[in-house]
Amino acid sequence: MGDGQATRRRILDAATAEFAAHGIAGARVDRIAANAKANKAQLYAYYGNKEALFDTVLAEHVASNLDLIPLTPEDLPGYAVRLYDAYVSNPELTRLATWARLERTPAGDLFADWEGHDREKLAGIEAAQRGGHVVADLNPIDVHSLLIALSATWAAASLTHTATPDDPDDVHDRRRHALAATVRRALTPG
Repeated sequence: MGDGQATRRRILDAATAEFAAHGIAGARVDRIAANAKANKAQLYAYYGNKEALFDTVLAEHVASNLDLIPLTPEDLPGYAVRLYDAYVSNPELTRLATWARLERTPAGDLFADWEGHDREKLAGIEAAQRGGHVVADLNPIDVHSLLIALSATWAAASLTHTATPDDPDDVHDRRRHALAATVRRALTPG
């Protein structure tokens, strides 16, 4: 990795921590630059401004999550459990999305500006509905939204209880079982 790439990576890592902890409004470019061992001029040259840097950080985390946890419409319970595990191991994604919701998009599709961001997932759910793997009486977008919400029940922005990697294995297993059973009962036929 060249010096420029290494600096960009340090800036993104420092920005992830800063935005996850403080949101967009509370984040400070000075702290990001200092923690990245970079200067503000480099940060602005690479990313333009604080808002563009946040957008880059959020997009990177969402894309990483999509790459690591592909939707499996024929196994929605397994997909939900994999999302739960991802949310527990990477709380930054949930925090970043929560800040985006609070500070930018208080209503509607959080990722509406990302053209076609869910097109393949929704098509996969629709195909699974036609194939009898997913209940057919719900709109695919609602199935997807329910999966995300159920999987995030114990995520970093939970209204009731936030899970951590340090929770006992039997507690994680209990949650995984409850999540898979709920998704199975709610979203799969039979």
